[in-house]
Amino acid sequence: MIELPETYVLAEQINKTLVGKTIRSAVANSHPHAFAWYTSDPATYDIKLAGKKITGSNPGTGYTCGGNTEILCEDMLLVLSTPVKYHAPDAKLPKSHQLLLEFDDDSHMSCTVQMWGAMFCFPANENGLPEGYSVKKCPTPYEDAFDSAYFDNLWQELKPNLSVKAFLATEQRIPGFGNGVLHDVLWNARIHPKRKLETLTDKDMENLYNSVKSTLKDMRDSGGRDTEKDLFSKAGGYRTVLSSKTLIYPCRACGDGLKREAYMGGNIYFCPTCQPLKGTN
Repeated sequence: MIELPETYVLAEQINKTLVGKTIRSAVANSHPHAFAWYTSDPATYDIKLAGKKITGSNPGTGYTCGGNTEILCEDMLLVLSTPVKYHAPDAKLPKSHQLLLEFDDDSHMSCTVQMWGAMFCFPANENGLPEGYSVKKCPTPYEDAFDSAYFDNLWQELKPNLSVKAFLATEQRIPGFGNGVLHDVLWNARIHPKRKLETLTDKDMENLYNSVKSTLKDMRDSGGRDTEKDLFSKAGGYRTVLSSKTLIYPCRACGDGLKREAYMGGNIYFCPTCQPLKGTN
């Protein structure tokens, strides 16, 4: 899964690099992956896409709702939740890929699934998303409509003993917001990932909302996170505070050691000093 900041970076780069190119051929599922998902038979992708011109891209805001890269190929739509890479003419192509587009100028675009990923292809005027994948249209944190009132409505009907991580990074309450962006958002708000919603004060919630807005903006405006690669396989310019890469370094705010714990089927990263676990047994 790619997350919200990187979808914006990819869409902008695709619009600058791929728009106007004509697809010569499309190969899907050349290297089968247990968690690579397609619409209908991937063998039909070439029939659907060959001869089509790339006409635009957006970060999951045109036809779906965040957390995807949408590529419009005239009357066909690609919805991608995997990393997307551009290969200039004569560049070496990946040995393994789950989607490969060849363009009329001999350049290529590839998608390679890491853990899991969707590569859907269907007519743009149809709702071709598989059942269970569709997400209700909603504003992203980059839009003015994602205001404090909207944010408050996201959590007010939830169980009060739900953790902050469960609130933000599960159930796609904020589509495209995953475990990758979670940790810096919570560090900036000085909130522990295991904190229960019922322990958060009004000030905590204000800080959390402001951090969601400002941290995601910083990630997008810096070209994505340094833990992720863009269309040209270049790491983003946003320096993550909390990730597997920073665990060996002291906290940037207090100088104490950072910590990693297994939680909810994944890892959480936090600073025990800056993000104390308050009000949780």
